Amino acid sequence: MTFPLNTWYVACSADELGDKPLGRTICNQAIVFYRAGEGQVAALEDFCPHRGAPLSLGKVCDGKLVCGYHGLEMGCDGKTVAMPGQRVRGFPAIRSYPVQERYGFIWIWPGDPQQADAATIPTLEWHDNAEWAYGGGLYHVKADYRLMVDNLMDLTHETYVHASSIGQPEIDETPCKTTVDGDTVRTSRFMENITAPPFWKAALRGNHLADDVPVDRWQICRFTPPSHVMIEVGVAHAGHGGYDAPAEHKVYSVVVDFITPETDTSMWYFWGMARKFKPEDAELTAQIREGQGKIFAEDLQMLERQQRNILAHPERRLLSLNIDAGGVQSRRIISRIVAAEQAAAAGAPA
Repeated sequence: MTFPLNTWYVACSADELGDKPLGRTICNQAIVFYRAGEGQVAALEDFCPHRGAPLSLGKVCDGKLVCGYHGLEMGCDGKTVAMPGQRVRGFPAIRSYPVQERYGFIWIWPGDPQQADAATIPTLEWHDNAEWAYGGGLYHVKADYRLMVDNLMDLTHETYVHASSIGQPEIDETPCKTTVDGDTVRTSRFMENITAPPFWKAALRGNHLADDVPVDRWQICRFTPPSHVMIEVGVAHAGHGGYDAPAEHKVYSVVVDFITPETDTSMWYFWGMARKFKPEDAELTAQIREGQGKIFAEDLQMLERQQRNILAHPERRLLSLNIDAGGVQSRRIISRIVAAEQAAAAGAPA
């Protein structure tokens, strides 16, 4: 196992879950999500106890999940409720999962349900906040989720992978600083008196700021377990304080990255950008979402090909440089948490 289980992952966005059940594999576990009575979210293993059919191929009727094979009805606690012409209440229950709907996402706890604590779901200050606007999406990526963590904690790749949008030589030329505080890894880079790249020029124009003057640019990446990465990004007109510049001189956003393992070599990547300028401009939100979606799409081919190479050459050891410190430290935290879970499951001290 390469991922923590006793933690909250984003399973889907709230608007993905409508009248029909949704099947999704999380941490190698096939799970079906649906809205039970009064819209409450429920999650069960995607396995009908009658003949093993995927419950996600069924339907929701009066708050109960109905198998699409023979009509077996399931309760949100995993117990069988009814089946036409049959007695099924004695069937053993299937697994149910702790789930929470919060901040526009459905969160799932794939580990020990007794340890699930909704208070540990991260707080997203930008959700339902009039000072912020948010737009995002979902990509399915055929790669180990830790490769995405590496990617997001080392932004020097932007110079090469995203040369036409957010990349620029100054990213390579400016050293980054990595610090670790408990389970949080922070990698930061501050660039001064540079030219804004195309994406940020467009953002400046969107905030009615000049795009042809020197700017200060910042990238502050924060990893928290199990695999969340929040990146403070933005530019300010040079000479006004950079990251600390007043709002009227800068464009400031948080890149939101929730990375959920599907299998050992695939992931669900929930991406987005929370923007703290012109929040009322829906057209700007759509433009930024489209631009950001294209940027992240550029990462997908690289990560998937990287994964294929790694699988084809398992004997090769990957090398690390100083720019990899953020990813290396994040992986150490993940490994420590996984090892502690495995030791606890085996009844041994971590």
